[in-house]
Amino acid sequence: MGQLEGKTAFVTGGMGGIGSAICARFAKEGAQVVAADIAGGDGLPDCVTHVPYDVTDEKAVIGAFSDLAAQWDKLDILVNAAAIEIEKTIEETSLEDWNRIFAINVTGMFLTSKYALPLLRKSAGASVINFGSYDGYIADPQLAAYCATKGAVHALTKAMACDHGPEGIRVNAICPGYVDTPMLQSFFQDAGDIESLKQAVRDVHPMRTYGTPEDIANLVNWLASDEARYASGQLWVIDGGLSAQVQQMRL
Repeated sequence: MGQLEGKTAFVTGGMGGIGSAICARFAKEGAQVVAADIAGGDGLPDCVTHVPYDVTDEKAVIGAFSDLAAQWDKLDILVNAAAIEIEKTIEETSLEDWNRIFAINVTGMFLTSKYALPLLRKSAGASVINFGSYDGYIADPQLAAYCATKGAVHALTKAMACDHGPEGIRVNAICPGYVDTPMLQSFFQDAGDIESLKQAVRDVHPMRTYGTPEDIANLVNWLASDEARYASGQLWVIDGGLSAQVQQMRL
């Protein structure tokens, strides 16, 4: 029997690099999984259902959970993984950029969590897993708005854990460092010497490598499981030791 046998899970950003790895791991562990994403595509296991989902559209969020309530009598796991990155300083960031990244990374998490609560309350032990970032602790250059959204996610996670812990709902945040996803690959593609930059990114880590989506999915799976029944209100940094160093290399 898998760790999540009999559990139900809803994953925003479920078609993304990390989101799809989480959905696949949940399915492997026996959960019924919905991959909710504005993007379509293939590659998910047959037992994972994809639904079109825009985290910024309140009516669409309400509709999605209304549909879900007609199919499931409870929701055990909510993963808020939908996010974007904008590589700019505040001077370069337009108000439109700022509003868009907050709408997806923070407001989308708020809306999804808000309307998931009625189903989460019906679980015997619900787990909400938000996606922060090590950039919510320390800042990479030219990621001002992104860093601001992740700091907001960290604070929101702790507030949700305090508010809903008495209802039996655990809330944690995963804070990844560099992970081999399409987002990271787009960062590499802007460089002239891609291989040298990839090696520089590996070398800045004490472990001399960056993470994989499966590394993140492993931690998410544990937090979603009953083994983590006493874990709540925490920010779980998973970055190969990157943020443990006294000084970060500026790539």
